[in-house]
Amino acid sequence: MLATLKQGRRPLAFWAGCLAVTAGVLLHIPMFLMGKDMDYHLAGMPMDTGMLTGMGLIVFGVLLAAWGLLPPPHVLKADGGVRMSPSEDAKLNSAHIGLMVLLVVALVVDVMKPASLGLVVPGMRTEYGVSKAFVAWLPFTALTGTFVGSLVWGVLADIYGRRASILLSSVLFVGTAICGAMPSFGWNVFMCFMMGAGAGGLLPVVYALLAEIMPARHRGWALVVVGGLGAAGGYLAATGLSALLQPVFGWRIMWLLNLPTGLILILLSPLLPESAKFLMQTGRMDEARQILDRFGSKLMPVEPQPEGATPPDLKAASKGVALSLTGLTWSFINFGILLWLPAELVAKGYNIAVASKLLAFSAVIAFPAVLLVALLYSRWSTKGALAVSMVVSGLGLVGVILIDKPIGTAIVDPLIPISLLILGSNGMLAVLLPYTAELFPARVRGRATGTVAGATKFGGLIAQGLSLLALVPVLGHAAWAVIGLLVVCIGLIVFYGEETRGRDLRTLDDIHA
Repeated sequence: MLATLKQGRRPLAFWAGCLAVTAGVLLHIPMFLMGKDMDYHLAGMPMDTGMLTGMGLIVFGVLLAAWGLLPPPHVLKADGGVRMSPSEDAKLNSAHIGLMVLLVVALVVDVMKPASLGLVVPGMRTEYGVSKAFVAWLPFTALTGTFVGSLVWGVLADIYGRRASILLSSVLFVGTAICGAMPSFGWNVFMCFMMGAGAGGLLPVVYALLAEIMPARHRGWALVVVGGLGAAGGYLAATGLSALLQPVFGWRIMWLLNLPTGLILILLSPLLPESAKFLMQTGRMDEARQILDRFGSKLMPVEPQPEGATPPDLKAASKGVALSLTGLTWSFINFGILLWLPAELVAKGYNIAVASKLLAFSAVIAFPAVLLVALLYSRWSTKGALAVSMVVSGLGLVGVILIDKPIGTAIVDPLIPISLLILGSNGMLAVLLPYTAELFPARVRGRATGTVAGATKFGGLIAQGLSLLALVPVLGHAAWAVIGLLVVCIGLIVFYGEETRGRDLRTLDDIHA
């Protein structure tokens, strides 16, 4: 148990780095408070010495924390060819439930960041006096950060560990809270790139960690419940806090929330374990056994793969293409359609507070659906649950088309189509990355999940690139295009996807003990 409390090889360096980052953020708070009598408008105000010092502390603190998180060098051990892996038949215990709760909190914090992008754009346009096309640099740069973060953190997770990667993301969350105090649009854009990198990096690593710790019979529903609650909770937290706080403190408060939410993850970090499978791959057997004891598991031999099986590289390529295209399609929904919706609703007469409440209520409706998706995933079919979520998303898109261009004189209540769209897209995300984590072996699981997670951001880059070029399509036309992609993706998943329900992940792994 004591091994799980250590933050890498240099715990003091990690905690000192966290304190430096926190102090750097706090030095920006006076600038924000100075804008109280101006509705917290800070555009054009000069950056004082405290803010510049704070930025230096943040950079120093992130580097120091990263150095403190570095794991021991890899010391692989030979075993004469006997393949071993943690057992897949452990009983569900309080450690598993605690880990699930912790990772739900982590995903709620993570999803809040990109979900807030569409909610801050109207206020930013007003304060900075920029055009609709120019303000798109903010979500474009933030999404670029999430794309880069997904790929980079996926690699880091396979090299330095799942736990260290999650903690580094949390440190970045804290540092990027200063987005809320940046007086110039350019500085805001730069800091939001860093925020995006942290957010994009955390998501795939969470799924890789959970897939490697949960027992086989509970993995399916646990992955989907954690993913679904995290996605729905993050969207609800973003829209709910926006409706509550933006009318009082303005759009900047949404970025300042990175400070308390990031600190929550860091303070909970002693409860976060490392993957025993990763520890075994790096020869850290004593630490791996402590983790296995904590989760009621033990080492078992892995049965050899049957001869004549399809070459893994060919299978992996086919699965990777299908999953990445599905992630791309999801990103068009989440970072295209859903980001454009608030502005569309405002254009149709709703103010930003009402629009935020409408989106928040739709997110509440999506919560019970997570349990249904988890049931379908664990009891019926993993790839079938993904396909059903895509169909629901398609129905929501049809409703968006009707909002944009009603049939005849009928007025479409936006609550139903938005609820379907949020429900379906949350279901897609809740299933997609867990499904990916169950399809690839431990040695590349972080990279594979990171690649698909990166695809879930790349469509957002395309959508926001259109905004930068002032080529944003009519919402209804965009919805039709995404429906077409959904149809293609459903076919690919049905044809190339494998059924993973009840799969023993030891058959995928190549771990020696």
